[in-house]
Amino acid sequence: MSGGLTIVYTGKGKGKTTAALGLALRATCYDKKICMIQFIKGSWHYGEMDSTKKNQVNMIL
Repeated sequence: MSGGLTIVYTGKGKGKTTAALGLALRATCYDKKICMIQFIKGSWHYGEMDSTKKNQVNMIL
């Protein structure tokens, strides 16, 4: 049995959500289980999340 992997993206710059979703998408293509936790202040819209829903990627957002 192999161990898990934890990746934390932090900082004020752009690209964290895109990087995390890209890695999660790659993992689901290899039938891996993923858990994404995101803390957002206020409402915010991410086009990447719409894309995963539209393309019926096996991810719960």
